Amino acid sequence: MENNIVDIVTSAIQKNGFIQVEVSARHIHLCQSDLEVLFGKGANLTWKRDLSQPGQYLAEEKVILIGPKGEKKLSVLGPVRKATQVELAQSDCLSLGIKAPVRLSGDLKNSGNAMLKGPYGEVPLKEGVIVAEAHVHMTPEMGKTLALSDQQKVKLELLTSRPTVINAVVRIDTQSRCKAHIDTDEANASGCSGFVIARIRK
Repeated sequence: MENNIVDIVTSAIQKNGFIQVEVSARHIHLCQSDLEVLFGKGANLTWKRDLSQPGQYLAEEKVILIGPKGEKKLSVLGPVRKATQVELAQSDCLSLGIKAPVRLSGDLKNSGNAMLKGPYGEVPLKEGVIVAEAHVHMTPEMGKTLALSDQQKVKLELLTSRPTVINAVVRIDTQSRCKAHIDTDEANASGCSGFVIARIRK
């Protein structure tokens, strides 16, 4: 009964253009070939816990990202992808000395480069490092309700102690759960802490 009430309230909030915000810290998605270089032939990712988007999970594995000015440890998210992709905040890029464009996930052509290091080997990543553009995941039904289309640019008003409006992109998919994703720099600038709601504005 309690879960039903939560679902009803959440649905009503979303239909009025409000959405929960999740903060995405730096991480990496690996392709199978890079996974095997880093963790050994035949390696598979080890599930640790599920993430909010269906089928996505945090893995036990960690990768070291090496840039001209330093290195950082990255969490690996599963499942494996067709291409390796590193997602950083702009502050990460500055401390590492890496030049990475602001891009949507999957848009990797001519993106940043770095070295990846695992327990079994290293991968010189020629491209694949990005600063992920803020985005809003939603189902086709929610897109229709809010009169929004896939790839549409919107404003995301973060309702925090330091209200901030940022640009975001709508991502519509039948398997999506309605959540907004921002990076740690955006979260820190707007004072995001704990459970945060944002208003979607056209």
